[in-house]
Amino acid sequence: MLKEKIEIRNLTQRYGRKTALHEVSLSMGTGMHGLLGRNGAGKTTLMRTMVGLLPVRAGEINLCGISVQDVPEIRKIVGYLPQEFSMYPNMKVYEVLDYIGVLSEMPKQLRESRIEELLHKVNLYQERNKKVKSLSGGMKRRVGVAQALLHEPKIVIADEPTVGLDPEERVRLRGLLMEEAKDKIVILSTHIVEDIKASCEDVVILDDGHLVYDGGTTDLIELTQTNGIEDAYLKIIHSREVQ
Repeated sequence: MLKEKIEIRNLTQRYGRKTALHEVSLSMGTGMHGLLGRNGAGKTTLMRTMVGLLPVRAGEINLCGISVQDVPEIRKIVGYLPQEFSMYPNMKVYEVLDYIGVLSEMPKQLRESRIEELLHKVNLYQERNKKVKSLSGGMKRRVGVAQALLHEPKIVIADEPTVGLDPEERVRLRGLLMEEAKDKIVILSTHIVEDIKASCEDVVILDDGHLVYDGGTTDLIELTQTNGIEDAYLKIIHSREVQ
């Protein structure tokens, strides 16, 4: 039985001469985890490495006891929502999900029932026969959520899923991810502090490729002696800027 845990040890990633991640080490178990940082902090690099889209340069990552270098096995247990979901624009919503289910080797009956369930969950059942390219940005994001959850992964990684959504859409999407986090590891990457405040008990903060905090949101507030998660985050970032 796979242990539902993410273990990252001394992960360093570089693009040419630029170091995108500096010896990052952290551990995550079941629940909702926020990944917070400014644009360019290293969040997307970390996530793309975790799902096998970037090779590990130095250090190691194990997801549920499986090395991230074993990409085929990793893809069986991880659902990934990139910042921009624009796959198969000329296919209908249902067709996209069905095709992704086929690629995931899901049996037809399971595939059909799971797609119907998820279309209702992401509030896209009425749009199931529309082409992806005709959807609004928020609807495309919801298709992305559905495809990430389709094969019932143990780990869900969402990269800036609420950017550009209206307040109602943001609340709905956060609620769906929180529901999934009851028995999965869910990572919500964002630079929107409100998303972390509303949905996560634990937060990882990256800044300029460095891990600057890994722990509970309540502990972060106490550590920084501030009145809320947003003030705590700003204080940590400001303290690094003046060093």
